[in-house]
Amino acid sequence: MVIDDKLKDIQRRAADIAEQMNSGNVSGAELTKLSKEYSQLTEILPLIDEYFQVRQGIDDANEMLGDAELKSIAAEQLTELNHKLPEIEKKLQIALLPRDEADDNGVIMEIRAGVGGEESALFAGDLYNQYKSYAMRHGWRTEVIEENPTSLHGYKEIIFKIDGVGAYARMKFESGIHRVQRVPETEAGGRIHTSAASVAVMPEAKDIDIVIEDKDIRIDVFRASGAGGQHVNKTDSAVRITHFPTGIVVTCQNERSQFQNKAAAMDVLRSKLYEKQRAEQVNASNSARKSMVGSGDRSEKIRTYNFPEQRVTDHRIKLTLYKLDDILAGGAALDEMIDALTAADQLERLANMD
Repeated sequence: MVIDDKLKDIQRRAADIAEQMNSGNVSGAELTKLSKEYSQLTEILPLIDEYFQVRQGIDDANEMLGDAELKSIAAEQLTELNHKLPEIEKKLQIALLPRDEADDNGVIMEIRAGVGGEESALFAGDLYNQYKSYAMRHGWRTEVIEENPTSLHGYKEIIFKIDGVGAYARMKFESGIHRVQRVPETEAGGRIHTSAASVAVMPEAKDIDIVIEDKDIRIDVFRASGAGGQHVNKTDSAVRITHFPTGIVVTCQNERSQFQNKAAAMDVLRSKLYEKQRAEQVNASNSARKSMVGSGDRSEKIRTYNFPEQRVTDHRIKLTLYKLDDILAGGAALDEMIDALTAADQLERLANMD
């Protein structure tokens, strides 16, 4: 069988990599590359072993059917293994789907208040706190790159980084418009208002070869404004980088020094260019498709948070969870939502395989 040959190739490749890494003859850069590939392969090896064990068990049980004394035992085993085989094959199909090269990366996220005025800014703050708590629960580190807070502790805009292996794989389906339906604290009449905030998720481009030519950018420095400590409004520490070919403008003033702000702004610019490059590659591909879980476009309405009913509905997969508080706290219910989105994407990709 073709699938058997492919699985045996994976086993051989994993054994070959292990031998190379243990030989002591591999350079640092090559060792890092091999380690990453080996880590990905070892995730599927137990499934492959289980698949071959079940296949062998089916063959053995079929042979036992010819023995009158063992026939009933063999028939029982055969029923169990034939039921188990399709489940393992499905898991293998998903595990063998092409990996997104950015899945292991950290992310840079942008949250911007939309329609709804101060209530929208407060909701943007809720979303930031949600993702910050979620990152903390997964052992990831967050760092604010740029923020534009409001007087009521909301955000007109906040850009932050989440450092952690696999952060992009978990967060990538969060891009889009998030709506909130609730009674604002400032609403005397008790009427429910609907407001929204947009979320953009970009894989961090740390180890990706994104070339930014000096001639293609302009770097302006200016005095920082707003919260930030004694250095604010006293030194030209804030940095704005304009990328001429794309028109992308990135500003950073959260760090204490011009050097730190420039480094942070360059990280954001590099990630924006990486995400733009990825989008262009998908659009140029003949197999480009509109996924049921979205294209990552921040203009797409993806989720509604309804406070009166304590429910959160993801419109892409029509999933509703009555666990609003836990989701906003970045708890297990947010994992439940993300797991469902990931599964929906995997199933759709399986359906679209040649």
